[in-house]
Amino acid sequence: MTYKDVTLVSVNGKSPRIHPSAFIAPGCRIIGDVVIGEDVSIWYNCVLRADVSQIIVGARSNIQDGSVIHCDGPMPSRPQGYPTIIGEDVLIGHMAMVHGCELADRAFVGLKATVMNGCTIGSDAMLAAGALLTENKHIPSRELWAGSPARRVRDIDDAQAAGMQVGVAHYVLNGRMHKAAIDG
Repeated sequence: MTYKDVTLVSVNGKSPRIHPSAFIAPGCRIIGDVVIGEDVSIWYNCVLRADVSQIIVGARSNIQDGSVIHCDGPMPSRPQGYPTIIGEDVLIGHMAMVHGCELADRAFVGLKATVMNGCTIGSDAMLAAGALLTENKHIPSRELWAGSPARRVRDIDDAQAAGMQVGVAHYVLNGRMHKAAIDG
C-alpha cells in the first residue's frame, strides 16, 4: 500500500505494519517497528519512531496532528527498554508527546500533554491538556490528572467517559472521510 506524502522507514530490519483500514495523513513519518491497527487515524505531521523498541497502536485509536510517539531502548536498569503500547479506542490530542509508556484501552491524552517513560494511563482515564506525567507515574482508571507535574484532580464520571468514546467514533469516521478525499 502506498501513502501520499508519508515517510515509511525500515530500521534494523523492522518495518512499519499498517492495517489497510488505517488513515495515515500526509506529512507523517512512521519509522521502524510500528504496528498500526484497524481504523486507526494518524493525523497530519505526526512522527511515530520505533527505532530502538516497539510502538503498537490499537484499533480505532487516533493520534492527532503534530504529535510525537517514541520509545526507549534497552538499558542496564531496564533491559527490555520502554516500548510504547497504545490500547484500543485511545484519544491522543494535538501536539502530544507520548514516550515509552502504556495507554490502556479508552485512555485520553490531552492537547500538548507529555507522557514519559514507564508511565501508564488506565482505562477511561485522562491526562489533561498541557499536563506533564513524569516518569513511572500511574493514572488509575477513571481519574483525571492535570498540571506540571500532573496530579490527581478528580474522578471521571460516566458522562465524561461516554463523551470520550463519542470522540473516538468521530475520529474513525473523520479518518475514513480524509482517507477517501486523499485517495481520490
